Amino acid sequence: MKRSSGVLMHITSLPGRYGIGTLGASARRFADFCHRAGLSWWQILPIGPTGYGNSPYQSDSTFAGNPLLIDLEELIGQGLLTCEECEQRSWAALDKKGRPQTERVDFDRVREQKTALLHLAFQRARQDSGLWARAEQFFDKEAWWLDDYALYLAVKEQQGQKPWQQWEEDIRLRRPQAMQSYRTLLKEEIDYHRFVQFLFYDQWERFRSYCHCKGVKLIGDIPIYVAPDSSDTWANTRLFEYDADCRPLRVAGCPPDYFSKTGQLWGNPLYRWDVMEQEGFAWWISRIAAMSRLFDLTRIDHFRGFAGYYAIDAKAETAVDGVWEKGPGMKLFSAVRRQLPKVSLIAEDLGFITEDVEQLRDRCGFPGMKVLQFAFSPEEESGYLPHNCPKRAVIYTGTHDNDTTRGWAHTAGKQEREAAAAYLGVSHKKQFAWGMIRAAWTSPCELAIAPMQDFLNLGTDCRMNLPSTVGGNWEWRMREGAADKKLAERIRRLTQASWRLPNYRSGLRAVQQTKED
Repeated sequence: MKRSSGVLMHITSLPGRYGIGTLGASARRFADFCHRAGLSWWQILPIGPTGYGNSPYQSDSTFAGNPLLIDLEELIGQGLLTCEECEQRSWAALDKKGRPQTERVDFDRVREQKTALLHLAFQRARQDSGLWARAEQFFDKEAWWLDDYALYLAVKEQQGQKPWQQWEEDIRLRRPQAMQSYRTLLKEEIDYHRFVQFLFYDQWERFRSYCHCKGVKLIGDIPIYVAPDSSDTWANTRLFEYDADCRPLRVAGCPPDYFSKTGQLWGNPLYRWDVMEQEGFAWWISRIAAMSRLFDLTRIDHFRGFAGYYAIDAKAETAVDGVWEKGPGMKLFSAVRRQLPKVSLIAEDLGFITEDVEQLRDRCGFPGMKVLQFAFSPEEESGYLPHNCPKRAVIYTGTHDNDTTRGWAHTAGKQEREAAAAYLGVSHKKQFAWGMIRAAWTSPCELAIAPMQDFLNLGTDCRMNLPSTVGGNWEWRMREGAADKKLAERIRRLTQASWRLPNYRSGLRAVQQTKED
């Protein structure tokens, strides 16, 4: 990577008319903002359908796109919906004064309203021979994952939304006769789900092309594990630690530590790495290849799990008695490199990292992550302090799992906050966000990224996620007009001063043009 900078901002957090950020005009306006600010990278959280707790890290497919991100205004432009049909629906809860709460996503409400409209768009699309022909081309091209996914969703609806482990035995075990029977019985529902994915990917291609035209590249995110109730596990049971009846034998988590006396029991099924190796790691290669078609750079979550992972008996009630197992290591990434020689990855190497994890990261040549909110221990010199960070790294003020930096300044211990204030040269809690941004931008790390909440200097009520909690997470939305020219100019001045503009000389001309505008 060249010396550059970016922003962490999930698409759902964009402002817009219909309850949630989408791939339409609001996304293009944010790409314009990034271009004006001199930001080369826009990092996005996982874009799959959201699962338990509306978390993008718990999706029912590693290949599917989230239908909630489909832009309704584009569907109106295609004649698949009308303005009246969209406007007459309620997209947000009302506050005490009867005003829509537009700065939070009401996921349940948006899901209900958008699903109804997408069904309507589906019915109309089948009357448009040209559009439907394009959709069928997509169905054929993506059949290798799409057919299983659409069938999974259709059967799940028919089975009362029960997880696939609780389905009737014949379809749960994917017996051929049952598979064919359900495909015939549920053809309408299957076609609907395939069409929704066509809409998502059709809009994504236009969104990505627009970003590239503005000189903005996209960073994606791959969770290491998949959700227990997903088409990935149902269609590929041989790749997971299941018994003959497709019940999990062991699940993922992390051991007890300072923060949790009983550890964390995540519940995701573990991979059978021996089987994956026998198949040339084909499933993982397909997964990374799919992401590389969507993004220019991809962050792999929980990278340490490829060096060694924590395995817990599926019947256990806590993570106390788990065991460490050796991961696939270089065998996996050598296979990935042979098949995908140009793929670009970031290793999420946060938390308790052992020497074998660092060795794997370095052998792969992946940049790791540094988070400034973890840097200011008054007791020891942290490796996250900017002057200790290597060039081959991505430095963040904070991530989606951290408090906003302004919120952190209010909750950090006195000694930690004083150490940070002295290092950053700030004197007030309101100054910490931009103090950390400046420290990240002037660090030696090749890439510096800040969450949009830090650029806006927002407090704890705007944090994206509080780990190990359910309810209220992932809901933050940026206020309309917050990403304005004034903020873009401030970011660009810092980006220019820290030599992170995409092209410094052209950047000087652009700064002058910005002032003239």
